Amino acid sequence: MSVKSPCIEVCKFDGKSGLCVACLRTLPECREWSKMKDHRRHQILRERPKRENKLIEKGVKIYTNCDV
Repeated sequence: MSVKSPCIEVCKFDGKSGLCVACLRTLPECREWSKMKDHRRHQILRERPKRENKLIEKGVKIYTNCDV
């Protein structure tokens, strides 16, 4: 079974980091998700805590399912 996309349909990108403030992926990662191998998808998902911390340290509001 393939790895499910973390998208919650907010699609709002932080200009400085290039990360979506909801799914924590870059725009190229979002675009290529359906073509990626599961190995790469898992890598991106494992990086989420680091990416989240990066945005939080910059004072960027992170969206979750309950914020939509």
